[in-house]
Amino acid sequence: MKLKLTIMLGAAVIVFAAACGGSSPPPPPGPDPDSIAREQVRQDSLAREEAGADSIARAQEMEEQRIAREGEEVASQARMITERVANMMATRINFDFDKYAVRAGTDTEALEGKVAIMRANSAVRIEVVGHADERGSDEYNLALGNRRAIAARDFMVNRGIDASRITVRSMGERQPLDNRSNEGAWEANRRDEFRITAGGNELVMPSGM
Repeated sequence: MKLKLTIMLGAAVIVFAAACGGSSPPPPPGPDPDSIAREQVRQDSLAREEAGADSIARAQEMEEQRIAREGEEVASQARMITERVANMMATRINFDFDKYAVRAGTDTEALEGKVAIMRANSAVRIEVVGHADERGSDEYNLALGNRRAIAARDFMVNRGIDASRITVRSMGERQPLDNRSNEGAWEANRRDEFRITAGGNELVMPSGM
């Protein structure tokens, strides 16, 4: 009986010792400091690359915007110059009653300006249209308008412009600027008008003008 009790107590002691004093599973290993450092270096490198790529992209975008602005400014300036030169080419000249000689002063200055423009813009072609006031017959005024257009053409040809670049025609009295019958209206209607027929999309201003 004593032996049996001793064996049981020994077994209990062994079980208790195993339950209380036995070793538990080892904890998982902690992170390797070297691995952490390497990963941090990698992340920092990626961040720098991304920041550098963003910086390059922003710089490229800003440069493209600058180039676009400059292009718009150049195009706007070119349009303004073209419009101004075209207006100068369109400046009318006037004539004395029943005359077709180009008058000295404002009219010759206007034609000299047209000559300079045509020299600076070799592709430009123009048409000169002669007009007359209402006095006189239709046939006479058509002939007078034609002589006035030819007078302007000859003025420019004599200053070096090729005659093939200038065409002429007459409207006589059929397109008055002023329909009244007085001296002011007749003066306005005795005129040459000038129209660019080719080469007028992009004009340059002659030097000195």
